[in-house]
Amino acid sequence: MAIKSIIRHELTGKAAPLDGFTLAYIEAALWSTNDESTPAGGEALENNYGLEDIADETLAKIISDCAQFQAEHAADIAAGNLSKYDSVEKAGHDFWLTRCGHGCGFWDGDWPEGAGERLTAACEKFGNVDLYVGDDGLIYS
Repeated sequence: MAIKSIIRHELTGKAAPLDGFTLAYIEAALWSTNDESTPAGGEALENNYGLEDIADETLAKIISDCAQFQAEHAADIAAGNLSKYDSVEKAGHDFWLTRCGHGCGFWDGDWPEGAGERLTAACEKFGNVDLYVGDDGLIYS
């Protein structure tokens, strides 16, 4: 089962529903972050962890950052009108990748000229996020 399906299923036990942007952000975070369980970096978090494993304070920060980014950049996100992807979900995915300095994101050509550049610059203001698995088995930032 894809992580997105798992996250959507797990939401039934969460107090606040998450939108597609935030779900895609979490999906990208779990897919692109390793658990550091071996000297070589371990496995992608998505292989062994899900939404239910994110510490409450970390999830609250994710929700806050995603809501703020969407509110401040709604016009550029809507302008995406991407044929392959839902713009809101693609934006959530690209928000994680861009703010964390991965090799793709808003700047890689999928977004309209101008919008991609503005969204990339906006990510820099949010800064990088590093996830890790705590001794209690929960994911923190």
